[in-house]
Amino acid sequence: MPDIFEVIKGDHDKHRDLLARIEDTPDGSKDRNIAWQNFYYDVKSHAAAEEETFYSKLMSQPWGQDAARHSVHEHQQMDDLLEKLNDMDMAAPEWLETFRKLRHDYEHHIDEEETEIFARAREVVDKAEWDRHGADFETRKSREREIVDQKSEDALED
Repeated sequence: MPDIFEVIKGDHDKHRDLLARIEDTPDGSKDRNIAWQNFYYDVKSHAAAEEETFYSKLMSQPWGQDAARHSVHEHQQMDDLLEKLNDMDMAAPEWLETFRKLRHDYEHHIDEEETEIFARAREVVDKAEWDRHGADFETRKSREREIVDQKSEDALED
């Protein structure tokens, strides 16, 4: 079983690949739409699982509270862009412009997680717990994936 850091990093690598594929495909193409849908669902479930299984652990540490709040805030900003993009016409020039902002922000976020936050978390999260947290993350992500659409509909009602 991969540990929590390996699981999250594996998702990040997959997301980087999808971001590149999305940008490299023609506007409004079927390939872009498929890559976008894969990215959209995976990132939304990843972020929710990360907040519940990884950041919740960091909140118990004084230094971790600010780091976790900062990352959760970035998740919310990216979620807003994800929803905006999901509602836009992919063939519109504005779609690609908004997507590039999302890509820039997301890549900055995951780079920050992998360098700064992971390094600090490795110091305070008991190594014996890393595998269990990795399994918890994957279980939670799977559950979150099943309810992404429901959560999006609920947000629209608010």
